[in-house]
Amino acid sequence: MCPNHISYVDPFAFAHFLYDNGHPPFFLAKSEVFRVPVFGRLLTSAQQIPVERGTSEAAKAFAAAVAAIRDGKCVPIFPEGTLTRDPKMWPMTGRTGAARVALTTRCPVIPVAQWGPQEIQKPYAKALHVFPVKTMRMLAGPPVDLTDLYDRPLDSATLHEATDRILDAITSQLEELRGEKAPAVRFDSRIAGVPEIGNPHGRRPGKSARTRNGRPS
Repeated sequence: MCPNHISYVDPFAFAHFLYDNGHPPFFLAKSEVFRVPVFGRLLTSAQQIPVERGTSEAAKAFAAAVAAIRDGKCVPIFPEGTLTRDPKMWPMTGRTGAARVALTTRCPVIPVAQWGPQEIQKPYAKALHVFPVKTMRMLAGPPVDLTDLYDRPLDSATLHEATDRILDAITSQLEELRGEKAPAVRFDSRIAGVPEIGNPHGRRPGKSARTRNGRPS
């Protein structure tokens, strides 16, 4: 299952959606959340899958995801890899992990658009806005057709083509939910010059803060 990523609330809303439809999820989650007291132990006991982002340990998460799928489990993967940086919260360029898992296992890839979790918590915001009650909408599409890629080498070109197809399908579903058209060109963090992980609005390493009367402000 491949959804778009617009809020820290996404995993909870999406898990609710999957449970309601008879597919208990086994999430790939950044390893830091497994170290949160109590919550981390709950994730571990629920057999969720930790990911060490940006390290060689990410290969273990890939192997765990493949094993879970081959065991018949539903593995949600956010193909963007992190919260979208697109100013209008459309899906941005993705990472190839979901495509690699899909092409390795040849399992169906279900694109899912979600819209509404950002009303509870905006991207990278700390505040929650639970009331008044919000409506969260999910729309699952038909499986993404990757069959013509199954016998191709798992090189960069193949993985990026599969990733683009997955994101195109999610975007199409999101256009239907939002009732508007997505930008013609998908947002790319590298081209825009923003960090690929973490809060893009935070202070960048090596950049000094604005000063007032010679002092940091």
